[in-house]
Amino acid sequence: MSRLQADADPTLWVPVTQSLGFRGRRHRKAAIRMLLTQANSALGAAERPGSGVAAWAMSQAAPFLMKRAAGRVLVWVWKADAELVVVMAQLQQATNDLRAARAMMPMEYDDTESFRNPHLGVGEKLEMPLPSDGRTPPFATYTWDTGSHFVTVTAVCSDRERFGTVIGSVDDLARTVRVVEDLTTQESAEVLRIDPA
Repeated sequence: MSRLQADADPTLWVPVTQSLGFRGRRHRKAAIRMLLTQANSALGAAERPGSGVAAWAMSQAAPFLMKRAAGRVLVWVWKADAELVVVMAQLQQATNDLRAARAMMPMEYDDTESFRNPHLGVGEKLEMPLPSDGRTPPFATYTWDTGSHFVTVTAVCSDRERFGTVIGSVDDLARTVRVVEDLTTQESAEVLRIDPA
């Protein structure tokens, strides 16, 4: 089965996916609280009194849900400030419905630039440091089409003014993402790895 791997710099990023139980719970809770706050803001709703409890409950469940995703989802938070940046890498099967949904995205999502990953080849990067809607947080998305799957990396930042200071590190993380799978080969067979086009 195909799954994702990445080499996040441990001095900059804390992995949420591999942190079970008490390990990494502070960073998980802060990241989820930031995402809930951004979602409430985008919907024009004030932060609810119980949102702290909701963030805690979700932070406890998140690692187990991601573990069930069997490596198809990886999540990291910024080590120095977990509420500043959340990055999620996702592997999705390239179904016709997903291709149609991507083709119908708003025109502002067409403003992409080429982005090279040594493992996945050339993909697309969309950087939105100042979204037109002031309630939308700055974000960046990176997408590669492998033919059978889409690999997507999405970074959301809570601070428009600090987005530019972290996007370079997000780029570095996105370049390490790769798809791996377990292959059964005969003992005499040789495997040749070719750099993606």
